[in-house]
Amino acid sequence: MSEESIHQPHDKLFKAEFSDPVSAAAFLRWEISPLVSKSIFWEHLRLEPGTFIDSQFRQSESDLLFSAPLADKTCFIYLLFEHQTTQSPQQALRLLSYKVRIWQKYQQEHPGQKLPVIQAIVLAQNEQNWPLSPQFASLMDLPLDLASQLQPLIPDFRFQLIQLAQLPWAAIRGTPSGILTLRIMKAERAGNLLGDEVWDEQLFDQSTQNTIDRLLAYIYHGEIDKTAFERRIKTIHSPRLKNQAMSLAQQLRQEGVQEGRQEGRQEGRQEGRQEGRQEGRQQILIKILQRRLGEVPVSLIEAIEAIHDTAVLDDLVDASLEVSTIEAFAQRL
Repeated sequence: MSEESIHQPHDKLFKAEFSDPVSAAAFLRWEISPLVSKSIFWEHLRLEPGTFIDSQFRQSESDLLFSAPLADKTCFIYLLFEHQTTQSPQQALRLLSYKVRIWQKYQQEHPGQKLPVIQAIVLAQNEQNWPLSPQFASLMDLPLDLASQLQPLIPDFRFQLIQLAQLPWAAIRGTPSGILTLRIMKAERAGNLLGDEVWDEQLFDQSTQNTIDRLLAYIYHGEIDKTAFERRIKTIHSPRLKNQAMSLAQQLRQEGVQEGRQEGRQEGRQEGRQEGRQEGRQQILIKILQRRLGEVPVSLIEAIEAIHDTAVLDDLVDASLEVSTIEAFAQRL
């Protein structure tokens, strides 16, 4: 498992929700030109394989590429998720390079055909609004008296910038789970993960158990007061959501207690502390699988117990909350 795949909760939450074309379409259709949106056959939106971002930015951004019929043509919708804390003034330049890579891949797969249009959308998980121009031409330093003559030399385009810091809670649209995901991402930057806008029981009640587990785990592992988190759970009216939240919180709390106990030991007992932490994660992982997916094969339990890298175990805990079958989890080992 690569180092890049470890401890990226924002990317995991984003991709787990919006890799689903239904959820992506329910959100994206409102974020582009209404006339263009009406011409896209959203029911045929398809997730395309691959990533196009530069390796040095993979810790701070992730991307999804979709294709869909546009009238009688094909178009691409490129969704770039930015969770860095500061804006990138060169965002349009990076997007241009990503779009070129998409076109090059398309050309290789469809030699001789004309290139499809790419609608680029940047979703920023920011804390404060970025004064960022979505126009590529804004990056150019042109003599004012020659700007009009030089304009044909510029490969100009615009991208759609969606800033969660700027987007009102009520303006977030999509599927219930998609709305919750974006509200939680917005709240994480605003330090409001326990706010009423996040804990919308109607939206939770319309989401699957897997989705709820994923969202609650993200909230729990955020920078929140764990006691306040449990107090928030007690205010929930929905029996299903309350039971699910309490069960997950208990499991995650046990893991945290185990870690705290181990971290409090003397430096000379470092080896024993490490083993205890590993065993704690292993047992939590097995319990989550049993609760969510039923009986866990002995061979899989043995494989889990053979893992001693705590970072890998942390990643597998996240995976156990995302998959829908034991077989799918086994493929993540």
